[in-house]
Amino acid sequence: MAQAASAATITMTFDFPGSEPEHFVTSVNADGRATYDSNGRLTPQSESGEPFHLEFAMSKATCERMFALAKKARYFEGDLDSKAANIAFTGRKTLIYEDGPKKNQATYNYSPLPAVQELTSMFQDLSATLEFGRRLDYYHHYQKLALDEELRSMESMQHNKNLVELSAVAPILQTIAHDSTVMNVSRARALRLLAQANGTAQSKF
Repeated sequence: MAQAASAATITMTFDFPGSEPEHFVTSVNADGRATYDSNGRLTPQSESGEPFHLEFAMSKATCERMFALAKKARYFEGDLDSKAANIAFTGRKTLIYEDGPKKNQATYNYSPLPAVQELTSMFQDLSATLEFGRRLDYYHHYQKLALDEELRSMESMQHNKNLVELSAVAPILQTIAHDSTVMNVSRARALRLLAQANGTAQSKF
């Protein structure tokens, strides 16, 4: 049973031209191993996005919540889209559930199913968190004065419980917090976020 459970994987792909990032793919294994790929821009001035790949360990709480939601959504069997004509386009999303020979896949813009809505929000919030970490790493190397605005935005999103798996970006937060060449206000913000990443509030669920 343990081997069967660890083989199960949930994947979400997201495509929305004009958004940031325009494309991302996140895969989560039942044992917590996760990967994230995107084409987000590193700065607002960047003409186009650059490929980004990250492998990380997802917390047990977030992983279990995602798989519980997939179960509620019947592991994405059938049509998930509302098909309503008056729904604004918010990106092409595809959820995939794989477990051994079993594979279900469904593409949607907006789903009326609460479990799918929550799972979509989790994946999008996770993407936002990891993109923050990516940009912070870039700014720390090349534009340290830009760190404070990025960290302030990050604090605001964390306050509104719109970040998921803050622990995944803890290494760059720790680097910033302990870098004496970074402004004290930015280091303080990084320390506050790091404290939350190391605490129980890694996930909003």
